[in-house]
Amino acid sequence: MDTKIGSLDVVAVPNSDVCCPPPHGGLSALQTSTVPFNFSEATLGRHLARRLVQIGISDVFSVPGDFNLTLLDHLIAEPGLNLVGCCNELNAGYAADGYARSRGVGACVVTFTVGGLSVINAIAGAYSENLPLICIVGGPNSNDYGTNRILHHTIGLPDFSQELRCFQTVTCYQAVVNNLEDAHELIDTAISTALKESKPVYISISCNLPAIPHPTFSREPVPFSLSPKLSNLMGLEAAVDAAAEFLNKAVKPVMVAGPKMRMQYGSIGWSVGATLGYAQAATNKRVIACIGDGSFQVTAQDVSTMLRCGQNTIIFLINNGGYTIEVEIHDGPYNVIKNWNYTALIDAIHNGEGKCWTSKVFCEEELVEAIATATGAKKDCLCFIEVIVHKDDTSKELLEWGSRVSAANSRPPNPQ
Repeated sequence: MDTKIGSLDVVAVPNSDVCCPPPHGGLSALQTSTVPFNFSEATLGRHLARRLVQIGISDVFSVPGDFNLTLLDHLIAEPGLNLVGCCNELNAGYAADGYARSRGVGACVVTFTVGGLSVINAIAGAYSENLPLICIVGGPNSNDYGTNRILHHTIGLPDFSQELRCFQTVTCYQAVVNNLEDAHELIDTAISTALKESKPVYISISCNLPAIPHPTFSREPVPFSLSPKLSNLMGLEAAVDAAAEFLNKAVKPVMVAGPKMRMQYGSIGWSVGATLGYAQAATNKRVIACIGDGSFQVTAQDVSTMLRCGQNTIIFLINNGGYTIEVEIHDGPYNVIKNWNYTALIDAIHNGEGKCWTSKVFCEEELVEAIATATGAKKDCLCFIEVIVHKDDTSKELLEWGSRVSAANSRPPNPQ
């Protein structure tokens, strides 16, 4: 069954209650289920898992840690919810980002502080891109709050609020769940706020709570609905007509897009983690990703997750020996990176387990042949094509852009 969500076609998750649209669509409600439910399953962990399934999430990206292990058990136990273990928290956040771009909403689960502070850069990126992303953190035992204890994997202070304060700047809502009485309300408010605001939210859940049953975590949670974001169609049509008339009269029309005009659900090429999220979300589509060697060195580990998940993504690794964009802005020895044998690295990660094919190409003819193989004989494999290019092989537009950024960055201080 396909459910229309705003401008996205989303495939409903098997065995889930309903695919609830994110904030880009119309009115929606979480539907009740007719599946028999045992009170022993009426736990905080299972409630959170069911809510994720109900809003259309079928894959959650995670990294295990001391404070989230029991919560992960309950997420795994939920039918229709697949836990994708990532190699590090930053990649888990980027994967949830890519998933949200493709499916409308994404989620990741990490552990307290050591995990939360690692994932926060990806959450900040999702915040800037207006993506509904649910960041779930396994928090300290509820009994440890207010005891003045210093816990491991923290920054060494008895105050547990440092992580929360960091996330307050890059999320639209924060919920710290350290008792069962208001957990239901906090979780539901966080999820609905993420969908309505189209921004990330932060949910911290004490590590001793996910397995405890509570009457509020029934199989028949109180449905909630999301009011649609309505547009004045007549006003919109008039604005479009006026803009078209203005542009049609111009001899050389130019449109300058502001920072909020980013293509929210388009492709991004800065992260293996984001590619992982896209591929998990693209049920019947093959994902093609282009990534530079510099970006790849930051997030390369989760190619192993792609192989473990049986993905047949095509990855083009552009090997030009460094951070080319930075070179065009301001060159220096810091823009040169250690060259890896990238295809050999992928072969090592593959280790003969799963389907993987790699190729290193040096000219156009070899690239054409590699693409033909990746889309033909190796179409069922994860295909990794390393493209060797000269460090100065770049476009005229990038050269001009780098020059302008350099000039803008080097402006002297205004007179006092």
